Amino acid sequence: MRIATSCEEHFLKLQYSIKRIPKESPVMTRRARLIVEQLRLKSLRRVHGRCLWYRLRLMKSQQSIVPTLKKAALLFGWAVFLLLAYKVSKLDREYQEYNPYEVLHLEAGASVAEIKKQYRVLSLKHHPDKGGDEAMFMKLAKAYSALTNEEARDNWEKYGNPDGPRVTSFGIALPAWIVDQKNSMLVLLVYGLAFMVILPVVVGTWWYRSIRYSGDQILINTTQLFMHFMYKTPTMNMKRLVMVLTAAFEFDPRSNKEAIIRPTDNIEVPQLIRELGNINVKKKEPPFCYPYSLKARVLLLTHLARMDVSENVEEDQRFVVKKCPALLQEMINVGCQLTMMATSRGGLRAPRLTSIENCMKLSQMVLQGLQEAKSPLLQLPHFEEEHLRYCISKKYKVRTLQDLVSLKDSDRRNMLRFLGEEKYDEVIAVLGSFPCINMETKLQVLDDEDSNKVTAGSIVTVTVTLTRKRMSEMFEKEDAPIPTEETNAEEQGDAKNKTKVWQNKNKGAKKAAKSKKKKLTKKKPVTQQQAKGDKAKHPNGNVAGNDDAAASKVEEDDLSDKGSESDEAEGNKDSPSERDEESDKQSDTEVDEIAGDDEEEWEALQQSIQRRERALLETKSKVTHPVYSLYFPEEKQEWWWLYIADRKEQTLVSMPNHVCTLKDTEEVELKFPAPSKTGNYQYSVILRSDSFMGLDQIKPLKLEVHEAKAMMDNHPQWDIPETEEEEDDQEDSDGIEESEEDEEDND
Repeated sequence: MRIATSCEEHFLKLQYSIKRIPKESPVMTRRARLIVEQLRLKSLRRVHGRCLWYRLRLMKSQQSIVPTLKKAALLFGWAVFLLLAYKVSKLDREYQEYNPYEVLHLEAGASVAEIKKQYRVLSLKHHPDKGGDEAMFMKLAKAYSALTNEEARDNWEKYGNPDGPRVTSFGIALPAWIVDQKNSMLVLLVYGLAFMVILPVVVGTWWYRSIRYSGDQILINTTQLFMHFMYKTPTMNMKRLVMVLTAAFEFDPRSNKEAIIRPTDNIEVPQLIRELGNINVKKKEPPFCYPYSLKARVLLLTHLARMDVSENVEEDQRFVVKKCPALLQEMINVGCQLTMMATSRGGLRAPRLTSIENCMKLSQMVLQGLQEAKSPLLQLPHFEEEHLRYCISKKYKVRTLQDLVSLKDSDRRNMLRFLGEEKYDEVIAVLGSFPCINMETKLQVLDDEDSNKVTAGSIVTVTVTLTRKRMSEMFEKEDAPIPTEETNAEEQGDAKNKTKVWQNKNKGAKKAAKSKKKKLTKKKPVTQQQAKGDKAKHPNGNVAGNDDAAASKVEEDDLSDKGSESDEAEGNKDSPSERDEESDKQSDTEVDEIAGDDEEEWEALQQSIQRRERALLETKSKVTHPVYSLYFPEEKQEWWWLYIADRKEQTLVSMPNHVCTLKDTEEVELKFPAPSKTGNYQYSVILRSDSFMGLDQIKPLKLEVHEAKAMMDNHPQWDIPETEEEEDDQEDSDGIEESEEDEEDND
């Protein structure tokens, strides 16, 4: 309790001190960031306290040698600056304003006689022939000339110098030892070494290192390697994918200095291979048989199997695992590029959809440290393999995270009673922090007359609105279904089955309706008495009396007379004027409806244009929500892949969009060309996490493609009637004649 209280007091002091830090102070900015980071880690402690990246962040020392060196350099620079400023302030001014009266020791405005007398006295005193100072004598002569000669006096009054304007000269302040002739060879050698050797070597080294990497800081050789193997094997299973991933040049010490080959690898790596089992060690295909590739593959597989390793191996394992998400994203980009090249050029083999989706699944597996066939429940803390039997029992049938959330609280507590109260609360807190995404889709064809009609070859835009909620919000709505990949697929299958049944029922209903209509046309109008007569029928079907039949005939005649009268009344109402009024009203309502639809389409188009402009101008932060990962050594933000695919043909319809800014709500546009052939197409909008297992979603997308409208050669708007042309010509000729007549009158 004392430790907890002291921690709380410590963080309260941090909160108080962060308010007192001035925002403008550059020295205090680092301190403020440090305090904010500590407060953020404190807020994440309840959920992410057991994560590896969280523990490594706390173990990392806050004080390092780099900030100390920066502070020392800054203080040294300020000291040098103050010293130079002090020396400059002590220097005498070299330039002073020239005043000939001061040289002759006279007051300003002295007469010519006084000037001549004073010059004679001073010249006798300072004349060089009588042992005087020659420089002083020259000054006296110059001052006397400036005050007695009219031209020199004018120059002095205008330019401050009797000799006229002087040329402005500039110089560079250099130490005396640099311009000294004795040190000329040494200075030349230093300049040549600095500008002809050191500078080219530094620039060349930087350029050589920079051109080896792509914009995403992936080695270009690695990108070429991925492209070669994805083109060679379009359908890539998980084992092959792991081999290609770990063959990246980022793990080769010759290409990356961060990768290390230790002498102990010859002992520890074979031991891990025996524990893992069959990992294709005997494969002789390069570069899978190289030592660095084999080591990286073993370390990645031990991470997925959650095996315990030594400290040296654990350090190398963290390095390999950190690199994997970026490399997998590069592999997905390569697959998309190959798909685009295959669709545009033809003749190339595009990677199958399973290969790209396996890359996404492997990213989830690396983040969570789980193998492909493992239960997603193992992402939660305190869950082990032996605990899964309580969840998958016949009583609960909990196999996914969504099943666990949808359970009632009493059933959930009863099922997880093996955890204990504290562990149960921690599991619920972690489960409540997991994301629950609501996905809504809207299909339209922008920049088209009918945006809801898809024509062959048109550009289809699917606007997907993603809304992120926490799983904790779903605890309160236990009856509400949580969207998952399986439920979406089941709904899709059920929808197909239901449509078939519904179509059959509709067909039967249509047939029954037709038969009923035929029977009704044959039957005569039934009256109340006739109905009573029907009720009075005997069981054998005979009529009770003949009076009822006679009465029914009379009533039928009355009804026929009434019907003829009503027809005449309707005929009188349908006069030509009334018909015109009704047709005008109908046309007006139709025009209003069309105008309203046009305005809605125009507003939607303007909103989409504004949304695109905002997306281009505004840069959103990629910091969304930290991922809960027990075995990943670095903090990872929660990102998603969104794309459209044809799961039947196993091809991508739209390129995967890496959504890195989904904090609460995000709107994403997916564009793809409609098929060139008309018909109905069944696609799928797929949302996949790059961090969590079991949270993917698949939503069906039905596409009905119509024939494109034929291009109009002659639009009525483009045709100018001949009568209008003749009228324009006639008006021009009349105007010319009138102008000629006016000129003649003026003459």
